[in-house]
Amino acid sequence: MIQEADAILITAGAGIGVDSGLADFRGNEGLWKAYPPLKKAGYKFTQVESGYLFNKNPKLAWGFYGHRLNLYRKIEPHHGFQLLYDLVKAKNNNYFIFTSNIDGHFQKAGFDTTKIYEIHGSIEYLQCINNCNNKIFDNYLKTVDVDMETLCTNDIPYCKSCYKVIVPNILFFGGTVFNEKRVKEQNKRFLQWLSDVQNLKVVILEIGAGNTVPTIRDFNDSYSRRYENFNLIRINPLENEVVNIGDIGIKGKALDIVGKIIP
Repeated sequence: MIQEADAILITAGAGIGVDSGLADFRGNEGLWKAYPPLKKAGYKFTQVESGYLFNKNPKLAWGFYGHRLNLYRKIEPHHGFQLLYDLVKAKNNNYFIFTSNIDGHFQKAGFDTTKIYEIHGSIEYLQCINNCNNKIFDNYLKTVDVDMETLCTNDIPYCKSCYKVIVPNILFFGGTVFNEKRVKEQNKRFLQWLSDVQNLKVVILEIGAGNTVPTIRDFNDSYSRRYENFNLIRINPLENEVVNIGDIGIKGKALDIVGKIIP
């Protein structure tokens, strides 16, 4: 399927980053294991991944996201990213990336920024929590000084217009305003690409996208069902089941399986 494909759609969730050393929280227990101060404080996954914590305790919120930012920038994408990059180059760069990850690792691995759709936004961009002035700007924080005993920081950016806390430009759970301008531009390019390859042989490589937040999986199942020329290969160590005839589910971690199936 990969050899015969004219184009490649790489879709990825948090699981693709595990081999790089990033955590795949998978709910409260995974979050608490990685960040004991959050368990001690009693914060649940949906509270941490929301604007709630930035409003209630910005020192802790920016401590958590500041640590994530430091980690994302420090860690290099694993060799599987290079294998994927070589694959799409061999397909005349006819590809797109569709990911729920906010870490910017596809850009870091050298993929074309105009061929990436980050549906949940990116930690490398910032906005006011109230979205005042409707602005998105580059994350200017070079590093965030975090006390790992408390997971708190004093490195909190504030909006110069309304003096509320600045937050990463990412889609949180709950009612926090998400400035969608950047993501909408990515989506526009993505939909145009899908239209361009509609009649070509397309392989969807889904890597590490689970059922906890099924955005990626639902999209892939839908397109594979709708178009006979779109074939899905689902790579996941736990949830590799497929629902459409002809699709393939492979049980395993990203780096191991990518290294075995790419010709």
